[in-house]
Order: sequence, then structure tokens, then C-alpha cells
Amino acid sequence: MFMVAFYGCLLAELVPVPIEVPLTRKDAGSQQVGFLLGSCGVTLALTTDACQKGLPKAQTGEVATFKGWPPLSWLVIDGKHLAKPPKDWHPLAQDAGSGTAYIEYKTSKEGSTVGVTVSHASLLAQCRALTQACGYSEAETLTNVLDFKRDAGLWHGVLTSVLNRMHVVSIPYALMKVNPLSWIQKVCSYKARAALVKSRDMHWSLLAQRGQRDVSLSSLRMLIVADGANPSGSISSCDAFLNVFQSRGLRPEVICPCASSPEALTVAIRRPPDLGGPPPRKAILSMNGLSYGVIRVDTEEKLSVLTVQDVGQVMPGASICVVKVDGAPYLCKTDEIGEICVSSSATGTAYYGLLGITKNVFETVPVTAGGVPVSDRPFTRTGLLGFIGPDNLVFVVGKLDGLMVVGVRRHNADDVVATALAVEPMKFVYRGRIAVFSVTVLHDDRIVLVAEQRPDASEEDSFQWMSRVLQAIDSIHQVGVYCLALVPANTLPKAPLGGIHISETKQRFLEGTLHPCNVLMCPHTCVTNLPKPRQKQPEVGPASMVVGNLVAGKRIAQASGRELAHLEDSDQARKFLFLADVLQWRAHTTPDHPLFLLLNAKEHVGYKEGEAVVLTSTLWQEYRTRKHKKLHNNESPGTVTSTATCVQLHKRAERVAAALMEKGRLNVGDHVALVYPPGVDLIAAFYGCLYCGCVPVTVRPPHPQNLGTTLPTVKMIVEVSKSACVLTTQAVTRLLRSKEAAAAVDVRTWPTILDTDDIPKRKVASIFRPPSPDVLAYLDFSVSTTGILAGVKMSHAATSALCRSIKLQCELYPSRQIAICLDPYCGLGFALWCLCSVYSGHQSVLVPPLELESNVSLWLSAVSQYRARVTFCSYSVMEMCTRGLGTQTGVLRMKGVNLSCVRTCMVVAEERPRIALTQSFSKLFKDLGLPARAVSTTFGCRVNVAICLQGTAGPDPTTVYVDMRALRHDRVRLVERGSPHSLPLMESGKILPGVKVIIAHTETKGPLGDSHLGEIWVSSPHNATGYYTVYGEEALHADHFSARLSFGDTQTVWARTGYLGFLRRTELTDASGGRHDALYVVGSLDETLELRGMRYHPIDIETSVIRAHRSIAECAVFTWTNLLVVVVELDGLEQDALDLVALVTNVVLEEHYLVVGVVVIVDPGVIPINSRGEKQRMHLRDGFLADQLDPIYVAYNM
Repeated sequence: MFMVAFYGCLLAELVPVPIEVPLTRKDAGSQQVGFLLGSCGVTLALTTDACQKGLPKAQTGEVATFKGWPPLSWLVIDGKHLAKPPKDWHPLAQDAGSGTAYIEYKTSKEGSTVGVTVSHASLLAQCRALTQACGYSEAETLTNVLDFKRDAGLWHGVLTSVLNRMHVVSIPYALMKVNPLSWIQKVCSYKARAALVKSRDMHWSLLAQRGQRDVSLSSLRMLIVADGANPSGSISSCDAFLNVFQSRGLRPEVICPCASSPEALTVAIRRPPDLGGPPPRKAILSMNGLSYGVIRVDTEEKLSVLTVQDVGQVMPGASICVVKVDGAPYLCKTDEIGEICVSSSATGTAYYGLLGITKNVFETVPVTAGGVPVSDRPFTRTGLLGFIGPDNLVFVVGKLDGLMVVGVRRHNADDVVATALAVEPMKFVYRGRIAVFSVTVLHDDRIVLVAEQRPDASEEDSFQWMSRVLQAIDSIHQVGVYCLALVPANTLPKAPLGGIHISETKQRFLEGTLHPCNVLMCPHTCVTNLPKPRQKQPEVGPASMVVGNLVAGKRIAQASGRELAHLEDSDQARKFLFLADVLQWRAHTTPDHPLFLLLNAKEHVGYKEGEAVVLTSTLWQEYRTRKHKKLHNNESPGTVTSTATCVQLHKRAERVAAALMEKGRLNVGDHVALVYPPGVDLIAAFYGCLYCGCVPVTVRPPHPQNLGTTLPTVKMIVEVSKSACVLTTQAVTRLLRSKEAAAAVDVRTWPTILDTDDIPKRKVASIFRPPSPDVLAYLDFSVSTTGILAGVKMSHAATSALCRSIKLQCELYPSRQIAICLDPYCGLGFALWCLCSVYSGHQSVLVPPLELESNVSLWLSAVSQYRARVTFCSYSVMEMCTRGLGTQTGVLRMKGVNLSCVRTCMVVAEERPRIALTQSFSKLFKDLGLPARAVSTTFGCRVNVAICLQGTAGPDPTTVYVDMRALRHDRVRLVERGSPHSLPLMESGKILPGVKVIIAHTETKGPLGDSHLGEIWVSSPHNATGYYTVYGEEALHADHFSARLSFGDTQTVWARTGYLGFLRRTELTDASGGRHDALYVVGSLDETLELRGMRYHPIDIETSVIRAHRSIAECAVFTWTNLLVVVVELDGLEQDALDLVALVTNVVLEEHYLVVGVVVIVDPGVIPINSRGEKQRMHLRDGFLADQLDPIYVAYNM
């Protein structure tokens, strides 16, 4: 029926485009075929009854529309469906001109499908040339195993056979799969004179021939091997086939390999001696020579040789030449490998609709070394690589499509497949299904080998086979394999006639949808073009640095906030030196003024306010592990659980102070641990401590469901801070003394535990007043991102100075309301919860971040309801809102949530601003009236909890783009937005009043110039006075809190923040009328990774990795014995896990020039994240080294 349809089109002067029957809507390459049909303007599809029934149908019963295909009318051409033509109908007489006869599709190396047009004249010339070369005659029988819709199957079995009135026996591929001997049986029974096969068919029949006695191939005069141009497969199949079937009448001279290509049709074919063909020849060539594109004859004993057979002489009437593969088509020398070009009237004429590449391929003009054209006729490039040997025989060593250029050497994919198939155990690969292709990583091709493994193979077998393959390819081809992946049997995309669809396999590998069951990456051995590691040059001295900046006209990078002296009456500052005094004054002058208002999620099941112990540092992890489930969202503004006016807070603080002195028997200066859930109780306990002269230490309570990990931290802070007493609630007291707690820590060593739930109403005889402002007020303990527990000492003077700075920056007055969604245990979060309201008198609406678990919109609803001009949150809260409310802004608007009141929304952080998150938050909630300029970040650290804070006045935060490569060399190079390797950095808010900042060199401690990267040093009245550590290590204290510059202003005492950043003077005007200096934080010095002599920031590598695949939920990196370890959380099916290994390795190589040593794939929520939303990379590293991560897969890249 195909022949009927094909010739019917030719008679009707239509152009047939033969394609495969699409069996599913997702056939490999089907979309590309559809694109070709659309570009050819195809509207009609001819098919048979049987095929039509097998096509996928839509619900209407019509044939389904395939993805990417044009709309088609399907016409069934079986006899019963068509009427006979009238008796007087005759086809139009045609001349064999240059009009297109048919279009044959061809899939390129990249997977795109193009149509090769063949003219009527070429078609006829091809048939005549084949008739002459093969000596076809009338009534001869040809057995054809090939696909008759294209290539040699079409040219011999459909076209030339009709020209010569031959008999053709076509054997479909489906029958060959069931009975591989069927073609030999048909040759035997029909006494066929010619057979058309591929080397695969010969191989299959060898495996199936045992026990077949009565077959004879003596009738054959030509056994045409259509893929004779495949050097690695055809010669061995031909030799083995002859070996077995010579005894059954097969003569050696009958085997005729041929070479063809879609562009040039048949290029060459071996003729039997009776048709005047020269004797066949073999060439044994050195693989190493071939990889450099030269012919070097070698001996057969070696493994690293390629044996090729000739594919006969060029077709009658054609001329042939070999040209260089790259650049202009210069003729090759006789010992060089190049692309074979053919000049003949029997080649294809064009790529349909693609004029540019048509000229390049079908109208090539080969030239001599002097630039003189070889002929006045154009040549067609065949896409075959080879050379011309003795007797003008053509030898083919590979295809251009299978060429992989690694470094300066060229390797053929088919040769690498042959090497891999020869590795023991040969039966390991399922049905010999191996795909080899190259991917471009870091400006060079990298070889990837994908094989289907047998279903019964164990993991140990897999790794043994993989390591043997790597060794074999290395020793034979002298090239490294970048990635070797094994997939389950029958899962690689199939080409229409059973082979592997290479371009589709490559596409799946690059998209991360290959789903391998084993993978081995070898980037260390095969990536040889990494830039040289940076050599550390001797540092320029600090004096030279300053002189250099002066000469270059650059100012020293120093900036300061507004002067406190100009801003405020010093009398009031003196009055407000001690917060305990301020609270008493407020309780006396404005007793009923509300200071605090605590919200919780409506319908939140749990304890009463004093018992809500389920606050946890793992809040964010829990959210991440649960984020697949729908978050509760009541969209209600929450319930007010407790409030405190000035006098109420004062009275509660007095009761706590009385209890401490009577029950706790504490002395002035004793340390007290406050272990409370976020709430007013915590604030009252803090002021209670100040009232009796004790030093409070706020500690996050342990998590009842996770005592094993959270309780030891509580115990450690209590012990390290030398707390003489623990103040807490009844619920937490029970928890600290429970059996579960006893399993985690030694509960007998707790100091006195006092619960403050039911303490009697008592006044203290006298409230303690510190003798000097420099006396210790409280201790602030926090676990840094590097996993170090560090407590800092805050004096009364520093505490009041901090509050004063924040008050001025944010314009906080008693009439203001601010909303705070932060944890109240350390840093700026603690200061905003417990200190600022008492100092400035504004009302704080407190929203514990944990409550967002039950109602994501609680914080934003509160901001809207209380019309808060200023609000603070953490990155984890911002991310929860962005993810949890992404689709619900419309619902919130209907509920009346309006954020237009917000002047500034500040993210409290100790890291580089996360621009992507703040921008997506701004965009998302713009619909609810959030001003575009409202969102900004703060910056603080252990030595000073509030260095920068946007506040309500002053210019908007600026963003600059820096070159990430320069940053690795500790340099700042400003670039345009969108330029390659650009990294956006947002200013971390405005420098607070009274704060001075300078950028100092990390090694020489000399001052640096504007826009130079160095360590941020800070001098301010609210700097902490030192570390409070268990051993009182003074060295730490001296280095961090009282550093002096080595040159210039050597008198000022600075505190070192441990963060890298730079200052840049902008064109903007600040509040005081001067030019505005912007501070940009790049990252923590302790966290940086020193690799290849350069300084990398983990966040940059992690950002690249998270972009690599949609299944990567989170990522963290660290180093282990000079290896880069990447831990990724998989938010998807476990079968996707191994896809990530290659993608992660690729992206880190491409963007950061680093080789990943280990890729660890884990479940969501494994990467530890603290309450501020910062990754605890050192905790993760400890877990990795102690083998506690319970990974899905660990890939050690070789």
C-alpha cells in the first residue's frame, strides 16, 4: 500500500513525504517531524486501514492531533475505501525535470528534523546508476529487510525495482524481531538474486541460525549491506556471517557493503567481480591517528586500531573528493581524513525551505590549497568521514553526526560504543543498547555514555562494569568519559526501527529526565581546561594602598550614620540610660499606654500563652518538609492572646524580681536563663531581672517533638552562660524534667528552675540601679551560621544607644504601631521585641513566626489591621508568605487586607540580602497595595546587632551588579545589569545614627578605597563589649572588639564584623543633605570556601545549583578535604534523584569553574536552617561526616 500511495502522489503531481507511523502522542522525535510537515505545508495524510486503527484517537473518534503537528485530514487508501477512476482518466505525461519528486526526512545530531528534497531528474538518475552498479535485470527477485519508506530501502525496493520490473520481497521489522531468519528463508525459497540488509540483521540471524540445516544462499549474487559505512559494526558482522554461511552456498564476493547519506543518496557500492569490481580491501588504522584526522596504518594485534572495509567505488557518472571538516572546503591530502563530497546528477537537491544551509551542503565548491576550485560543478557534502584508497576504493571511518571533538582530537561515537560493547561481561548491557554522545560543558565537548542494563544486574555488577568501560575507553581511545549512566532495560527512547534515538536521549540527559539507576561522573579526569589556580601575590602594604587610592582619586571607604549629638536632646539621652528606669517612668507618667499586643493564629490548638512551647529553630525545616501539603490559611487577622500596658508590664516585672530574690535567692550580677515561648511573659521576665540586678539570657525553649536535638542546645547555653537560675513556664518546667529530657541530657544538673505562671503579687523593696552605664545588662547568645555558639555582652549604655539609634532611624514615637514577626531570642529580633517599645513608647504588635504554620496570612493581616507603618520579619517568614500565599492575593484582597499603610518592611538578617526573594515578595503583594520601595533588609552581626537599617527617611536602597569572577579574586568590578557572570547586590539598609563603618583589608588591616572588597569594621556606642564564652578566651575578644587600623587613623577602636563587603558613594542625597554612602554586604568571611586559590561564597554556588533543575528544593555546599560537597534536597520522585548528579556537576563547572567532588541527594528538610532562615552549613557538614544524613544517593565524582 505504501508503493501505491507513493506512486499515486507522483502521478497526481503531489510531493510525498514518507514518515513513520506515529504510535503514541509522545514518540521520540515526533514533534520535530510535525514541525517538518508544517513547514512543508502538508495537509493530507495517506494511510491504510490497519495503520488507521492503531493510531491514537481523540474522544470524538477522530485521529488525535500529535504535539507540534499541523492539522491533517486522514485518508485511508485501501481498495474498499476508494472508487475506481473513470475509464477515460489518464495521468498527465511528465518530464523528469528539476521539480521536487519527494521529500525524505533526516534527523540531525541536535535532534532537529529537516526535509531533503529529491527532484524527478535526480530520482531517475539514482535508479539508473543503481541499475548499472548492481546489474539489476527484469524479473530478478530482491529480498529487502530495510525500511522501504526512506534511504536504500526506498531507492532499491520501491524505485529501482519498478524501473527494472523486478520482484521484491519486503520483510517488515516486526517480523524480523520475531523471526530473525525470515529473510534468509525468503532468499532460499524465492531463489532471490539480491538481498538488501543491515549488519544488525546479519548479526541477529547468526544468533538464531543454529539447528537450521536446509538453508542455502547459493542463489545470491549480491548481498548489499546498507550500513557498510559503519566501520565498527559492519566488518565484524560481514566476516562472522560469511564464516557461518559459506558452507551454505554464500560466496565471499557476494557481500557488497555500500555507503549512502540522505543528502547524496547512494555514494559508493562494492561491485562483484562479474560487474567489474576490484578485489575488496581492508585497512587497519591507528585510533590515535584517526583522532587527529590522519591515516596511520597499524597492526591488527593491537587493541587501539580500527579495521575498516572498503565500500566499493563511487557510483556511475559521479565524481568524488575529500575536503577538510572545518572551515573552507579545502581538499585533504591523501593521508588525511575528511568529509566525502560527491558531484553527480543523482543527489538530493536541497533542504526544504532552508536556503542558507542548502548552499553550504548541496552547492559546496571544493578548492585546492591555492584556493583554485576543483571543478566547475558543485559538490554535495555527504556527512560521511573517510578517505580514498587504492583502486579508487572509498573507505568510510565514521559520520559527521557521530563526531565528538574533545580538545583538539576527534572521536567517533560508534567506535566508543563498540569499545563499550566489547567489555566483559558482554551480556551486561541489555540487547547491546548503548548511546554515546557529547555535551558541551565549559567550552568543550564531554563524552557521555548511557547504557541499558539487564534487569537482573546488581549494583556491584554495575559499578564493576562501569569502571572497566572507563578503563577500556581510556586505554583504547585515550579519552576520558565525563559521565557514564545506566538506565533500566527498555527505557531509552527508541528510533522508529528499533535503534536508540540519540538526540532524544541527549535531550533527556540535559533536561534531567533520563532517570538513570546508576551514574558515575568523572569530571576530575576529563575536565582539563579549567583556568589555572590563582597564585597568591605578595600583599601590597597598607601605606601603598592608601597612596594608590589617593593617586587614583579614590576616597577611603569610610561612612557613618547621622550624628547623634545633632539629633537629640542629650538631657533625655541621659534620662534614658537605663531601660529599667525608662519602664518605671512610663508606668508612672502614662500607666495605661499599651506597649505590647501578642497575636496568635485563630483556632490555634495548643497551650495558653504561657504554655505555647512548640517554638523551634526547626520551624522553617518543618515548613519545608510539609510544604507539599496545603498550609492552613484562615486569612483571619488572628486572636489577641495577651496585651501589656506600661503599668501592667512594670507590675509583672516587679513580681518576677521579688520571686528571684526570695525563691531563687539570687545576688546582684547573677545570670538568669529565660526559657519562654515568644510572648509578654518573656518581656516581663527580662525586666524582672533588670529590676533585681540579675543578668538575663534569653533561650529558645526545646521542641517537645524534637527534644533529642533541641534540648542539648538549651542545656549548653544555660551552662556556658553560667546561669544560676532558669525562669520559665509550668509547661516548659515539666518538659525540662521529663523522662524524654533525661534521655537527651543530665536533668539532675539543671540550676534552680522557677516557673513564673503563678507567682504571688509582690512589690520589691527597692529597684536595683546599676552603678555605671558600662555594667553588663544582658547576654545575647546565638548559633552562628558556621555552627559556633557565641554569646556577646551588652552593657546598659550599649542597650540604650541601640534603642536610641533604632528610634531615630525608624521615627518611633508613642503614637506609632509597628508589627514584628521575628523570634525574640537574639540579635535585632530580641531588641525589637523586648527593648525598643519600652524605650520609644510605641506599641509593638507581636506575631510569633510559629503561628504562621497555622495561618500563613496572620502577619500580613495584622499589618493591615493595625495600619503598621513599620514592620519587621525574617527571610523564613517572607518565604513562607511568598510560597504559602502566592495564589491567594485575590482572597486576601476580598478579606480587606491592605498593605498600602506600610512605609518600610525590613528583613532582619545577618547575611547578604536575598534579592530574588525580596523582589518576588514585593511583586506578589503589590496587588495588596504594598509600595514597591517598601521592602528592604537590615544588617547586623555578633559584634553589633544593628549596623544598617533602612528606616523611614533617606533614599531607597540601591542595587549594583558586580562581576562574580572578580569577586572570587577579592575585587569589586561593577558591570551592567544582564552582563555575563553579573551578580546583583542590594544595599543592606542605611547606616544607623551614631554608627561608623570602614572597609579594612582582611590581612594587612589597612583601610581600603571606595568600591574595594574588604572586611566591614564598625565603631558605634551600641557595639557589644565582648564575647562571653565559657573559657573567657580573651584572644577572641581582643581581635574582634578592639581592632585598630594598621595605617591612617590608628586611634579609633573598631569591632570586626567578620563579613566581607564594600562601600560605594552614590549620586543620591541622604537625610543630612550629603552624598549617600551605600554599604553592600557580600558574605561571611568564616563561610567562604578557599578553592583553587580563590574565595567562593557558598550562596553563589547554591543559587546556580537550585536553578539547575525544578526538583531541587534547597541546596547547601561545604568543603571536605579539598573536595567540594554539594547537598541537594530532592522535591520530587526518588527516580529523579540520579538525574541531578550530572546537572549539578555541569552547572558548577560552567558557572564557577569548580569540579564537584561529592553530590549528596537528600529528602526535603534535611539541610538545617536557623530561625532567621540561614543555612547551618557546618552542622550539615558534621552530619555528613558522621553519616547521619540518611541520603537518597551519594555520588562520589571520580
